[in-house]
Amino acid sequence: MDALDRVVKPKTKRAKRFLEKREPKLSENIKNAMLIKGGNANLTVTQVLRDVYALKKPYGVLYKKKNITRPFEDQTSLEFFSKKSDCSLFMFGSHNKKRPNNLVIGRMYDFHVLDMIELGIEKFVSLKDIKNSKCPEGTKPMLIFAGDDFDVTEDYRRLKSLLIDFFRGPTVSNIRLAGLDYVLHFTALNGKIYFRSYKLLLKKSGCRTPRIELEEMGPSLDLVLRRTHLASDDLYKLSMKMPKALKPKKKKNISHDTFGTTYGRIHMQKQDLSKLQTRKMKGLKKRPAERITEDQEKSKRVKKN
Repeated sequence: MDALDRVVKPKTKRAKRFLEKREPKLSENIKNAMLIKGGNANLTVTQVLRDVYALKKPYGVLYKKKNITRPFEDQTSLEFFSKKSDCSLFMFGSHNKKRPNNLVIGRMYDFHVLDMIELGIEKFVSLKDIKNSKCPEGTKPMLIFAGDDFDVTEDYRRLKSLLIDFFRGPTVSNIRLAGLDYVLHFTALNGKIYFRSYKLLLKKSGCRTPRIELEEMGPSLDLVLRRTHLASDDLYKLSMKMPKALKPKKKKNISHDTFGTTYGRIHMQKQDLSKLQTRKMKGLKKRPAERITEDQEKSKRVKKN
């Protein structure tokens, strides 16, 4: 049995608190990412991992030593690192003659690889090369996806979901305008993915809503899609399953449309329209002959019964 799979009984209170943090919860912890350098990673790949780690701080772990592994052939080492560092997201960088400047981005489910997509770096501009002010550590970014491929192609659709998972940061209930500091922009065009990051500048506009300007801060990447390892539809559906305790209780006879408008349904008894009081008009009054015929018809019905 693996050392990480054994049932460990805590001997101290600190160890007990550490194990409680890793236990399954209804509302899970923030997803951490591990950034791993391959056995033959070059300077470009190393710098990309450092820049992504700068964006992910403090929800990331950067492994500085080289690790000889091939994610598409053997995933045991990635699963081991995931258990060790309690990370459900990973980025692996490598470089060789067949696949130069290679990045593998993926996520885990129950400490097993769920999705994995390989990207090739064609052009890279580092954070250091762009001499502008940077955003503070731990800032939640805004994510923008442009391009029809993200909604049409299955590989790009899964890549979009993976990138949202990787860069979304903590879930917050309220947003402060001054806290919107930077934007991550992903564009899918002509078989390439353009990754750009911009700092948000709020300028005076003469009214309550400020004027917004974007200033590139880096990193900047031109990526191309290579290999993919996607989870089956059943496993993907299982990984997205919500616990029953978190599901909102359904309220009877209440529905919502796409715009968030609430509609209520009222159940009433069947209404007898013959007893409905209408506006009295001389032209609508029944004549004496009509009343006599109605009374005769009623009396016939009573006799039959």
